[in-house]
Amino acid sequence: MKYQQGDVILRKVTKNLKEGKKLDHLVLAEGEATGHNHRITEGIASLIMLDKILHLEVFSETAKLEHQEHNEIILPKGKYEIGIVKEYDPFEDEIRQVRD
Repeated sequence: MKYQQGDVILRKVTKNLKEGKKLDHLVLAEGEATGHNHRITEGIASLIMLDKILHLEVFSETAKLEHQEHNEIILPKGKYEIGIVKEYDPFEDEIRQVRD
């Protein structure tokens, strides 16, 4: 199962996150251009860094992911790997992150 909000994509996983480092915030990504951010505003959740990959674990039945310029997303309980959408520019022959 996948969820996408702007340039942030979340993929449900079954990994054991106990070995990861728990972060002290709930901001999944910050926008470089606007200063806006993708963050959990409701529900009980934790961000965990594991093997240089950011993960979200939602402990409550649901959690709300908000961004100032995108529709909110209601995430069900579970574990998610967080990534940034990439795009290919055939004229420059390069792959780059999409900027929100």
